[in-house]
Amino acid sequence: MALTKKQLEKIEDIIEKTLRNKLLTYKPETANMPFHYKLLGRDRMALFSFIHSLNTTFGTSIFEPVAEILASFKFPFVQKQFDVGNTISEQAQVEIQHIMNELTTGKNPNKIEEIERIRKVATSGKMIKIKTVKVDLMVKSSDRKVYLFDIKTAKPNISNFKDFKRTLLEWIAIYLSKHPDADVHSYIAIPYNPYEPKPYERWTLKGMLDLENELKVADEFWNFLGGEGAYSELLDCFERVGIRLRPEIDEYFSKFK
Repeated sequence: MALTKKQLEKIEDIIEKTLRNKLLTYKPETANMPFHYKLLGRDRMALFSFIHSLNTTFGTSIFEPVAEILASFKFPFVQKQFDVGNTISEQAQVEIQHIMNELTTGKNPNKIEEIERIRKVATSGKMIKIKTVKVDLMVKSSDRKVYLFDIKTAKPNISNFKDFKRTLLEWIAIYLSKHPDADVHSYIAIPYNPYEPKPYERWTLKGMLDLENELKVADEFWNFLGGEGAYSELLDCFERVGIRLRPEIDEYFSKFK
């Protein structure tokens, strides 16, 4: 077993509380859809609307706290919504733009090389303030390696990956400006593979991301945080909570019939 009893209990508690809170606060869409109602029934349409609403909260309400719990038993330092900072050297910003330009014109991404290019200029020149998003999850290993994760939806918009890549590079530059010798890495994390049993369509990300050193999908992500087998045990947690709450869920949506 990859996960301890304490981890499993904490994870299931988060899932259960999130779902119960969503049921308490959820207000179905008021748009009149008479054809859909006649065809499928109001209860099914209300459930569909609820699932769509739940999907938007999975990241911050479930995936991030669950990831924090998993990682906390393996890594000495873990923090969700980590504030990496907002100052970057002018030279690092110029170097990041050079990297982005090269990728746009067909150069293969190489994250290890990109990190070292940024490291050389991370403390050079004037430090300027920029706006950047918080790190969804930051973990530091016992050998002082630092991992910064940007947790995305299962099917992120491919057109936005240029922005995602820039964010990953800016996190590196900001962190190295304060810790020039740090062994720091930044990743896009995708919680599950929507194409299963087929492989995740990594080729769609190939031009912008270094797939080996910049992307973790499904079991790669969860097993990295919690150890081998963590992903399958996590799915079991969701199943157990679903079984426990099924009567409450059925009762809630029966009022829409």
